[in-house]
Amino acid sequence: MARSCHVVAIPYPGRGHINPMMVLSHQLIACGIHVTFIVTEEWLGLINSAQPVSPPELNFMTIPNCIPSEHSRAKDHIGFIKAAYTKMSEPVEKLLDRLESVPQAIIADTYLPWAVEAANRRGIPVCSLFTMSAAFFSMLLHFDKFPPPENLQSPVRENDEFVEKYIPSLRSIKLSDIDPVYLSPLDLALQAVSTTKKAQCMLFTSFYELESRLIDSIRENLNYPVYTIGPSIPHMLPQKTESSDHLTWLNSQPKNSVLYISLGSFLSVSQSQFEEIAMGIVASKIKFFWVARENLILVREICGDDGLVVPWCDQLNVLTHPSIGGFLTHCGFNSTLETLFAGVPVLALPIIWDQVSNGRLLADEWNIGWNLRDRRGKDGILSREEIKVAVKKLMDLGNAETNEIRERALNWSRTANLAVKEGGSSFVSLRNFICDFINGVEFWKHW
Repeated sequence: MARSCHVVAIPYPGRGHINPMMVLSHQLIACGIHVTFIVTEEWLGLINSAQPVSPPELNFMTIPNCIPSEHSRAKDHIGFIKAAYTKMSEPVEKLLDRLESVPQAIIADTYLPWAVEAANRRGIPVCSLFTMSAAFFSMLLHFDKFPPPENLQSPVRENDEFVEKYIPSLRSIKLSDIDPVYLSPLDLALQAVSTTKKAQCMLFTSFYELESRLIDSIRENLNYPVYTIGPSIPHMLPQKTESSDHLTWLNSQPKNSVLYISLGSFLSVSQSQFEEIAMGIVASKIKFFWVARENLILVREICGDDGLVVPWCDQLNVLTHPSIGGFLTHCGFNSTLETLFAGVPVLALPIIWDQVSNGRLLADEWNIGWNLRDRRGKDGILSREEIKVAVKKLMDLGNAETNEIRERALNWSRTANLAVKEGGSSFVSLRNFICDFINGVEFWKHW
């Protein structure tokens, strides 16, 4: 393929969006395509610290730090989202106009609808990259069909029902899984999903076998090509070497004996819920590997020497280590894809946005764990006793139900790994996207 081919990648400024866009960029580079990757100055520093070596075909361009810092955005989540929607467009468009040559296409995160408009104004084909599940995209695409919640302040919906009644392709999701969406800037998200109809194609970081029913439904609703290219996780990216202390500790543990715990890099659970989790883990007497960024000292104080507590790790490397037997997760979609890829069963404890539907899918559709959100009390808190019981059951290698879950997780791992190998569904889909993209056939017939 011609090495002169050039695309511009514009990710949403968040780890769960930048990482899959970076994975896609490396896949394009491996096929002979040059990529210009646009981020804020702060994010370029974060990328360089995590991925010190970049191929020459990957060119970074930066805009000023016109949005709140990554280190403080959790303090004003809604303000950060609004800033990404309103303050990034002007400096990005100035960069586009400074490019030496017009790119063959722009790949923009779905949550940056202004990027689609900017590409259209310049006559540049644009692809929308959705870094969450196809199920969540379908929910947003058909959101007007759902009845609103009775009381957003209540953690439990009194009249819960499956949304299949409203959208037949969504079978496991319940109305209560949608309620948290109302607590975020829903109007902006719906605007973003609506704007994808002005793009020339859609890319999903999921893989076809995982959400075939949803992908087929989306293809029927969108009048352009839809490609599944995942799992878009960093299995192919250059990474920092994992801490020797981490590996030494993991290597000393028996197979499937360690519970990996990570509750997200951005928003986490409340302090009271965090303490309940810690006390439940202690009571379970199960060895754990816990990534605790904000509460590192507190976890070490409560949990003592029963496990390893770290501020950061290469999650995929840890999940694929033989000693890891379970994952207590916030159910971000990147973490969801990584645990499926690694074949690790889960305890789902989702917090916000798409995490809640991911937790439902992990437990009730893909059947690789339990959704602890369903076990919360009337105060919305999951008790330490519930946590202890769930952890002990998940990590019990003699439990028949758990072993069935573990086998299903391994089956999903085999499927996910095959999808990205030569001849796999995502491998073929990515090649089809690149061929369409270089030849311009699929793009321009809808232009």
